[in-house]
Order: sequence, then structure tokens, then C-alpha cells
Amino acid sequence: MSRHYSKRYKQGCLNIEKRKKGPNVWVLRWRDEQGTNRKEKVGTVEQYPRKKDAIEACELIRQNLNRDVIVPYTVKQLVEHYQHHELPNKTPYTQEVYNGYLSTHLLPKWQERSLSKVKATEFEEWLKTLPLANGTKAKLRNLMHSVFTHGMRWEFVNSNPISLVRQSAKRQRTPDVLTVDEINCLLKELQEPWRTAVFLAVTTGLRVSELLGLQWGDCDFKNGEINLMRGVVRQNVGEMKTEASRKPVPVNSVVAEALKMWRSQCAYNQDQDWVFASVDMDGKQPYWPTSGMEKHIRPAAERAGIQKRIGWHTLRHSFGTLVKAGGADVATVQSLMRHANVSITMDRYVQAISEAKREAQDRLVNQFQRPNASTFLTSPPVTG
Repeated sequence: MSRHYSKRYKQGCLNIEKRKKGPNVWVLRWRDEQGTNRKEKVGTVEQYPRKKDAIEACELIRQNLNRDVIVPYTVKQLVEHYQHHELPNKTPYTQEVYNGYLSTHLLPKWQERSLSKVKATEFEEWLKTLPLANGTKAKLRNLMHSVFTHGMRWEFVNSNPISLVRQSAKRQRTPDVLTVDEINCLLKELQEPWRTAVFLAVTTGLRVSELLGLQWGDCDFKNGEINLMRGVVRQNVGEMKTEASRKPVPVNSVVAEALKMWRSQCAYNQDQDWVFASVDMDGKQPYWPTSGMEKHIRPAAERAGIQKRIGWHTLRHSFGTLVKAGGADVATVQSLMRHANVSITMDRYVQAISEAKREAQDRLVNQFQRPNASTFLTSPPVTG
């Protein structure tokens, strides 16, 4: 059973206090449960000339101050404290993900390790042994860092060893992007509602949480835009995270017609209904994205002869890449992708298509005068 830690550990602050008569003294100051400042004399600077010695002399005082406080000694105990005090402030989805990382990866290896024995180099070497993507390893590193930061805030530990751990989140392979022809072939193999869902995703760049969070009232067909009001992750409804994410999304007339056609066919078409409402759940919640991808979209891709590994994020990657290849400037792509930072747009989402690269080079080369083959054969070599 998890233990709850209701009282804060009193570490106190050790300083030298000057005296008018006699040697200066070391004094430990702290704040009690009522918020009143307290202090106690540790000893003189003659008794403890080094601060290290004075700190060790404080230990008995601290033990008396914290008799009713259970101090986390192991990683497991600190994690339990973190789960009780910090995780409730996160979204339900974040709680689920963090608890999964803790129980699957971090605790099996580190739970019995005393906090003082967790070292940066060992943790870094352990990360290298994990058969996981760099992004996942970086998330494990950041979560462990948060746990120790929590320990510092509650004054259970004095430092965070994970601050020195280096772990890149750089992708080890370039994610797949669908071509226009592949997207058309995929759409031909899909049935509703997944045909409209994929078409909307690949023409607007919506994240799957935003796609499933759409209600018909969010679709402003008159002004040709979609107003993003919420996101749905594992059936948990949440607000948009950033101001950039909340910006309206333009909807082309062809896309708008596809949405209107789907609205005329679906059983749940009122303003307050989900655009992709689950029939099995009587429209009370949207479809599960994993089920749609595994049971409908990937099988359709196989029938279409598409060999690439497809996920919901593939559609968003494809949107960003195709828009950029079509001649849009970086600022426009960033705005359409609704990224707060342009580096995210360029580094993670927008890939150059080989045909676009070739055309760009052709445009440059065609500006020069074509040399004859004999020019290269008869020209003397450059010397000096």
C-alpha cells in the first residue's frame, strides 16, 4: 500500500549568526507548521570551523523536528510521494502515461535504490540499453527529473542527479509521408466515417485528438473554417493546450462539401454531437482512434498497395510536407500546423520531397547557359 506524506520535511537553513561577545555561532532556522519562524543554536564556529561539520551536527535537531514525517529514502518512496502530491495536478491522460512509464520502466530498475545512490552516469548508461526510441528515452529522463525536482521542492533531497543526464530526443529514422497519389488510393479503399476522417486530417493537419474532439457546432461552413474548442484523448475531454492550437483552421470548399455529405448520412448530426460519434456508444463519445487505425485505415492502405507504416501522425506529417512542397512559405506552414515554434515545423514535420528538390535544382540550373560537352574536354586544367 502506498504511504502518504502529509507533512513537509523540515530541512532548515544553516547560517552563521554574529555575536557582540564571544565567537559567532551556527544557527539552524526553519518554519513550523503554523508558518512561524524558528531557530536553534547548533554550536560556535570554533566548534565547527567548516560548514560541513555544522551540517552534520544539525542532524539530531532535524530528526527531532521531523519525528512525525516519513522521509522518502528510496526511489520507490519518492515516486509514491510524487504520485500522491504532484500527479493529481496533471490531466487524466498524462497521469495514465506517467504511471505507465513509472511502472513499466523506471520502478522495476530503480525502486529499491536509495536516493543518494542514483547517479547521472549510471542512469544515462541504463537509458542506452533500453530498446526504445530516443523520444521515449527522453521522456523517461524528463519524468525521473521531475520526480527528483519534486523531492527537492519538498526538501527530501538537496540536488537533482538527473539534471546531468544527457539524452537526445532526435528521431532515429525519418517518419513516412504519403504522396498525393497514395492518399487518393487510400481514400478509394475507405468507407465512412473513416474516409471523411482521413480526408479531413490530411487536408487540415488536425491532430487526432482535435479531429475526434470536433462537434458539428465547431464547423463554421459560412466562413469556411473550423473552430477548435477541445481535444479528446482516450475519451478524456480537455482544452486546447496552447494559444496556437486554438487558432481556427481554414476549410476548403471541397473539404466542407465532404463534411456536409457525411453530416447528411450520419446518425448524430446536431450541433452538440461529435462529428465522428461512435454508433456503438450511442453517440455519447467519439470513436477510439486506435481501433479506427487498426481495423479500417491500415487494412485499406494494404489493399491500396501502400507499403509505408501509417499512423494518425502520418497524416499530419503528410499535410505539412505537401503544403511546403506546394510552395507555401515557412510562416504559412507554421500557421497551418498551429505550432508555437517554427523550429518544430521545420525540424519535425516538414520533409522535402525528392521531386520538389529536383525541380528546385532544375529551376536554378536552367538559368545558366548550357555548356557543350567539348567545353569540359578541351578546357585546360586549373593550376596554381
